[in-house]
Amino acid sequence: MRTAAETEVRRPSAVRALTALLAVTAAATVVVEVLNWWYAPEQGFGLAVRTGWAMLRSFGFLLLIGHVRRGRTVARPLGLILAITTVFAVGRLIVPRQGVPPLPGLLGFALLTVLCAAVVWLLYRSPAVAGHLVRHRSRLVIDRSGISWRETPPRRPEANAWLLTSRVAAFTYSPLMLVPALVATAGILDGQLLAVPAVLFWLGAGIATSYLVLFCTAFLLRGKRWAGTLLVVVSVAVLAVDLPLCWWLLGVDGLVRDGAPLVAAAVLAVYGVRRAARVPAPASET
Repeated sequence: MRTAAETEVRRPSAVRALTALLAVTAAATVVVEVLNWWYAPEQGFGLAVRTGWAMLRSFGFLLLIGHVRRGRTVARPLGLILAITTVFAVGRLIVPRQGVPPLPGLLGFALLTVLCAAVVWLLYRSPAVAGHLVRHRSRLVIDRSGISWRETPPRRPEANAWLLTSRVAAFTYSPLMLVPALVATAGILDGQLLAVPAVLFWLGAGIATSYLVLFCTAFLLRGKRWAGTLLVVVSVAVLAVDLPLCWWLLGVDGLVRDGAPLVAAAVLAVYGVRRAARVPAPASET
């Protein structure tokens, strides 16, 4: 059995560089958000919610570091969607309602964009990283030798990378809907009681979306073609609910800030489904 020290020595240099890059990106996300909050002309409830959600991505990068160190196959799609949504989340916060963004915010956004681009490049263009990210999750196994906790391949046929990407992108639908819905509650606190039913519906739709996505992706990874079609329908329905509510309750500013990241996630999920459909399904064993 290899020790942790031996595993670290044998880990490719590109993987170690990616791990360090992810740690820097997580720290940069926090720094840029703090700078943006410091220089923001309006430090209201909406900015606090969006900033808190953006800073949660730093924990996402820390989680990604764990997947990379363990060589998990899910690291690539998770890194891709984290990088894309982080750029959108930070970009929408540095732009004020009026005037031009402050120079520190622009510099921080540029740095974070470069870091995210470097993360995606290493994940998808480095042969050493691709050869490292091949392991599956560890599970509790009961067999003749007893009970053990070890890595086991999934029982279902191995899903291709595009299906995994679609799955990770679709899992962001619910939080990307709940964040603007929480921002819209500020209007209720200001006396806009007519918005109460719409906000409650928005919150309920965001929660229901998480269950729909979980159902779709469970069958999607098992190679069910109808699950891909259903995920496309769910993606269109999510946009049909979220975008009009963003425009109505948060204005054009909210539509751009909160609608654009969801559109990006939906496009990535649908594109992944379409790309996966072009790949021939593996022959089933008899």
